[in-house]
Amino acid sequence: MNRNNGRAGIPEDFLEDSSPPTPHTQGTDSTAFSWTTPTEFVDLPSGGAFYGPGHPLHGQHTVEINYMTAKEEDILTSKALIKQGVVIDRLLQSVLADRSINVNSLLVGDKNALLVATRITGYGAEYLTTVTCPSCAAASDYEFDLSEGINNDFAAMAEEHSVTFSEEGTFTVDLPLTKATVECRMLTGADEAKITREAERKVRRKLEESNLTDQFRAFIVSVNGDNSPFIIASFVQAMPARDSRLLRKVYSDVVPGIDMTQNYECGSCGHSADMEVPLTADFFWPR
Repeated sequence: MNRNNGRAGIPEDFLEDSSPPTPHTQGTDSTAFSWTTPTEFVDLPSGGAFYGPGHPLHGQHTVEINYMTAKEEDILTSKALIKQGVVIDRLLQSVLADRSINVNSLLVGDKNALLVATRITGYGAEYLTTVTCPSCAAASDYEFDLSEGINNDFAAMAEEHSVTFSEEGTFTVDLPLTKATVECRMLTGADEAKITREAERKVRRKLEESNLTDQFRAFIVSVNGDNSPFIIASFVQAMPARDSRLLRKVYSDVVPGIDMTQNYECGSCGHSADMEVPLTADFFWPR
């Protein structure tokens, strides 16, 4: 886990030193069966730095999860939950040991780290799935090691981009062409779900898709100090591509997350390259 105290302008009280407690096991209610469900502590990419004082993860470097059981497999196979698009949220809510944590309040990077850790507790780190080679287009099975995922060093990247974080966890980016100062916030699971629902709505109604600008509107807090939704929307629509590219790059670099890039080598043509681990149906239903 990355510990970035005192770097990139992160307030010291956000990153209180806290050694992870010892994992425990949960007993079952049955007296006839003595199996206990183990737990695991997962390093949070954010280190708890961007949760407010009232949030259970404020200043916490780790979060405790229960190992997956058959109960969680019921969630994964629920047609109702699949139809509602809330399977992953219900799964993570079920494995969180601290019931006061709302999975929708998690930063996207922390949520992704929990997702990977949950899969590992359930089925192991070996992830066999079908990959299409970007060079020869041959489809073949390839095994990734999920335990190789690492939390990004967001504080180092923030220093590289000369970005500092406010006490509220926001940060500003100065754009090269418009010279605008854009204040941004980090998206949560609830924000991500809202963006996804909006994209699906537009597809159903055959409307023009606007995934990129929808995301900008979600994480931009203000433009030159003006937080009016109308001003933000107008700026996003007219933002030059060069400014848009820089803003996306900075946001991607400085927001805490888990890096799932691994090396892939095609068995057919020998092409080798780094690629993002693809999340397919095999992720939670291994062969």
